[in-house]
Amino acid sequence: MTEPAQSPRPEPDRTTGVDDPGEGDGKGIYWMLKNVVVGPPVRRLFRPKVEGAEHIPELGPAIIASNHLSYADWIFMPLVVRRRITFVAKSDYFTGAGIKGTFQRGFFKGTGQVPIDRSGGSASEGAIRAGMKVLERGDLFGIYPEGTRSHDGKLYKGRTGVARLALETKVPVIPCGVIGTDVVAPPGKIVASLASPTIKFGEPLDFSRYDGMEGDRLILRAVTDEIMYKIMELSGQEYVDMYATKAKSLEGRATTGAPKKVRKSDT
Repeated sequence: MTEPAQSPRPEPDRTTGVDDPGEGDGKGIYWMLKNVVVGPPVRRLFRPKVEGAEHIPELGPAIIASNHLSYADWIFMPLVVRRRITFVAKSDYFTGAGIKGTFQRGFFKGTGQVPIDRSGGSASEGAIRAGMKVLERGDLFGIYPEGTRSHDGKLYKGRTGVARLALETKVPVIPCGVIGTDVVAPPGKIVASLASPTIKFGEPLDFSRYDGMEGDRLILRAVTDEIMYKIMELSGQEYVDMYATKAKSLEGRATTGAPKKVRKSDT
């Protein structure tokens, strides 16, 4: 009996800098990391708690929208979910050389990451396209609507990409509140504490009432704000109606004493 022909690996999407997240890509590595190499010791050391896991469907596509406190979020959240969750990550993590680069590529692919080039203006579009491919496969797609980690533990204004993705794919959004990962691994540290983080999942959000309105910016903002409100309820964070990137920039200028940029309207 001859071996079945292997399908060629899909070429990267040159318009967005995103590799096609193939259905079987990294599944063996993912299982090994989650159940043998990383998962068991992390569970024993940190004892993560989970609430509302029953809200995640056993089959079919869904978007998991979470707050983002620490790099450890993408370790603990997938660890408490039976199904694999696919995220997008910087393409730099997939192009390193040497032993470190090889390990890094295997780790990020195995943990369900999809490379995306965030250096250009098409990063948001690339993330949405990657999410669509994952959801069309019937899998779970994880997204951090804030777009970056919170630098002070507060919850910041969400980007509307999550709303567009939900409306265009017509799949439910499961809000997620991660608590305590910033204590385990605060910015600049790999591990600072053996505290037990908590991951809370809320009931799926259905936005079918907005079918056909994914091009309306006001609708996209309303959907995004509803998702962020549910995340806030789960995480217990203070909400700030400002993008996290802007808040970080303002805090950085205040710390360094750099002058605030003056707009023409201010003169």
